[in-house]
Amino acid sequence: MIILIQVIFTNEPGTVLNYAMQLGELSKIKIDNMREQHRSIIDEEASEVSNEFRPVEIEKEYAIVTVAMGDGITRIFKDLGVDAIIEGGQTMNPSTQDILEAVNSINAKNIFILPNNGNIIMAAKQAKDISDKNLVVIPTKSIPQGVTAVITLNPDLGSDENEEAMNKAISKVKTGQVTYAVRDTMFNDVEIKEGNILGILNGKLIKASEDLNKVVKELIDNMMDDSSELVTIFYGNEISEEDTLEIQDYISEKYPDSDISINYGGQPLYYYIISVE
Repeated sequence: MIILIQVIFTNEPGTVLNYAMQLGELSKIKIDNMREQHRSIIDEEASEVSNEFRPVEIEKEYAIVTVAMGDGITRIFKDLGVDAIIEGGQTMNPSTQDILEAVNSINAKNIFILPNNGNIIMAAKQAKDISDKNLVVIPTKSIPQGVTAVITLNPDLGSDENEEAMNKAISKVKTGQVTYAVRDTMFNDVEIKEGNILGILNGKLIKASEDLNKVVKELIDNMMDDSSELVTIFYGNEISEEDTLEIQDYISEKYPDSDISINYGGQPLYYYIISVE
C-alpha cells in the first residue's frame, strides 16, 4: 500500500517520521525549518523597505574644507559646521593630494578651502586647478583668519559674493602668534637665541625675550588700537587656562572696552594664537 503525504507542519519532525516508518517505507523526505523561512522573508522585506526609504545624500550649496592643528581648534571648526578638516600646520603642511581627498569626500556645488597658513596656499590652489569641482581658495594665513572666514560665509549669497565678503573680512583680522626659537638666528634684523620666546604680528617679529608673559603683553599692546573691539585667544597644549586668565585680566584692565574670548586650542609650537578685530 502506498500512502502519499504532501505537507505536514510540526514542531517535532522526528516524532512524525517515527510514526510514518511504522506504516511503511518512506521516500523523498524533505524537512524545512519554517521559522528560518519566515525570518528570511521578514529580513528581505525589511531590506527592501530600508533601501526604498534610505535617504539620498543631497548636494549642498556650500561646503568648507579647512586646515587645523590642535584638538581644541579642530573642535571649534567642527562646532562652526566645517565639512572637512585636514590636520596640518607650520611644520606639517598637507599636500595637494590631501586637500583633493578632503574635497572629494564632500558633495557640494561650491567648496571653500581655507589653508590657514601661508605655506599651504599654493597646494590649495593646485588642488583647485586639478579638481573638476568648483573650488574657491580663500588665502587665509592663520587660524583666526580661518575662523573669521567660516563665520562670514552666508548661504543666501552667491559664490562670488561670498568669496568677496570672506576676503574682505580676513583682511581686517590681526593675527598674533607666540612661539619659541628652535635655534640661534636672525629675524627681521633682530638677533634671536635658541629658546627665546617670540611675539609675531602678521608675520613680523615684535618681541624676543626669555619672559613669556612679557612677550604676550607687548604683542597685545602692538595689536590694539582705538578701533579694536574683540580679542580672541587660543592657548596651546603647553599653556594652562589659569595662565591665559592672567592675560585676560591684563587686557580687561588696560583695554576695558574690548570683548575677550578665551579658547583652548591645543595647538603645538605656539603658546598663544591671538586675533584682534
